[in-house]
Amino acid sequence: MRRAPAVVVAGAAGFAGIVAMHTGGAPSILTGTGPSTPVTSSPSTTSPAKPPTGAASSAVGTAEQYGYGVLAVKVTVQGGRITDVSTSKLQTAEQYSQSLAQQVIPMLRNEILSAQSAHINAISGATYTSEAYAYSVQSALDALGVK
Repeated sequence: MRRAPAVVVAGAAGFAGIVAMHTGGAPSILTGTGPSTPVTSSPSTTSPAKPPTGAASSAVGTAEQYGYGVLAVKVTVQGGRITDVSTSKLQTAEQYSQSLAQQVIPMLRNEILSAQSAHINAISGATYTSEAYAYSVQSALDALGVK
């Protein structure tokens, strides 16, 4: 029983330390704040930046480095709406990361199409992948002039 106060104090100190680490973290696009730090110089467009009204245009976002590899996303916009999102580059360091990305990317695509924005919720268990995907989408949208 004499150890109980020490265990409670140590637990509270550990919890406070974890909370302190998470409150001052880097901004994330998943919460709608902060810019991306691109791996490549600038996004490349595959269509004119200012297409005629109603014409579809697409751009490839920056290749984003994340904890398990690099990915880039191609976004197609028509009439101011996101009509398609596809992965143009995916390099992973290991087989497990590749498998995880293949499961998560279709869910992220659906999130982007539903939200019509790069500001989406992260997929549980794939936060780094979710954030890299959202940053790449946002850079493609920026290249297309879509807000």
